[in-house]
Amino acid sequence: MAANTNILLESGTNELEIVEFFIDETDPRTGEEYRGYYGVNVAKVLEIIRMPSVTNMPEIPHPAVLGAFNLRDKIIPLIDLASWLNKDLIDNPNHKVIVSEFNEVTNAFLVSGVTRIHRISWEQVEPPDMNVARFSNQSITGVVRFENRIILILDMEKIVGDLNPSLAMHFEEPIPEEALPQQEAYKALISDDSTSIRRMIGSLLESAGFEVTRTINGKMAWDALQDYKARSEQEGRPITDYVNVIISDIEMPVMDGHNLTKRIKEDPVLQHIPVILFSSLITERLRHKGESVGADDQVSKPDITSLTNRALSLIQGDKARAA
Repeated sequence: MAANTNILLESGTNELEIVEFFIDETDPRTGEEYRGYYGVNVAKVLEIIRMPSVTNMPEIPHPAVLGAFNLRDKIIPLIDLASWLNKDLIDNPNHKVIVSEFNEVTNAFLVSGVTRIHRISWEQVEPPDMNVARFSNQSITGVVRFENRIILILDMEKIVGDLNPSLAMHFEEPIPEEALPQQEAYKALISDDSTSIRRMIGSLLESAGFEVTRTINGKMAWDALQDYKARSEQEGRPITDYVNVIISDIEMPVMDGHNLTKRIKEDPVLQHIPVILFSSLITERLRHKGESVGADDQVSKPDITSLTNRALSLIQGDKARAA
């Protein structure tokens, strides 16, 4: 079963499509059998296949990594999601494997079965509470409630980054002081629902002399921009006195980064502010979605090392055009 990429949504609608799948699991502490429902963004799914023949890997980094398999001459690691979630997978002959691509890396995840695709608004996605986060090994980014069940959206990037630290995000070397612009600090607005990534991007920019405002989703970033606009008008100052660059994730509850970018680029006051999308969804296959909403640049996680230089380049280019 291949993922039908024709159903991918038009960018900027603040909607997403998730593949719903389930894991039949046994809680090792209680022995209770349970069917858990989970979801992953369709944009990350390449295809869904039957259980392949798996070869052991010489150095397996974690018991959840079952090995690897060959799919059209590409060696792909297979991750047992139940094991990662500290559950015991109930054996059945019809297990499915979700083959995914994000952060420009291909991985596969073993699940009990796949049900359907849901089209939902990001406004329906709730952030996980502390109990859900603890239950899921801190691997849930959102919760979607339906009448008869709850779907937990898995943080595949965190899972893969924890299993293979070389694929996780790392801090760049600070920019030498002599290379920094010699004027008043630029102001950056960042939006990401991950606390660790917000902290990392913010610290990176602050080390380069930026003043940073952090928000946890596109709606909070948009509200901040509306406040900047009101202050700009009241105080008779240009909008660039309040914000010089916006760096946003794409996948966020309430309002996603594509919708945020679209709103910015359709606003006559804000449209000249550079927007950088920083997301695991930026691949050659999906880059056109950011381009269609007017993003000035797109950087694929985990390549955080180039963010500062790209932000400076866009700001200085914007200033040169305005001169």
